[in-house]
Amino acid sequence: MRSGARSSWTPTSLWIDRLAAVTSPWPTELRLRKDRKALVATFDDGQSFELAAEYLRVRSPSAEVQGHSPSERRVISGKQDVQILELHPVGNYAVRLVFDDMHSTGIFSWDYLFELGRNREQYWRDYLDELAAKNLSRAPLAR
Repeated sequence: MRSGARSSWTPTSLWIDRLAAVTSPWPTELRLRKDRKALVATFDDGQSFELAAEYLRVRSPSAEVQGHSPSERRVISGKQDVQILELHPVGNYAVRLVFDDMHSTGIFSWDYLFELGRNREQYWRDYLDELAAKNLSRAPLAR
């Protein structure tokens, strides 16, 4: 059984777990671009996504970004130049990214990385629309 799975099972729950394992995308490679501005995630179904560091930072699954409910989700601005410093595996189900703004609390599950890749264009448009609606910018604040 997967980490975090139920402690008891029935033949039906075992079948559901196996079906999920077969149908869920599984990464075959995670590679940080040399400039640290993107993560390339390749999955066992052959799909590969180049996910910009800024996109990953503003879509972080952390409570800091997502809140504890949809109404608490924050729009993060000023991250145009953010870089990914480190990748840390979390069990066999996710990766924790450390960004150069020291944000490091988001744990990106394989399913979430796949979702971010598949929906990148729509999620990015939504993000840009949210920034515009709140009169925010992608550019970092001047120091």
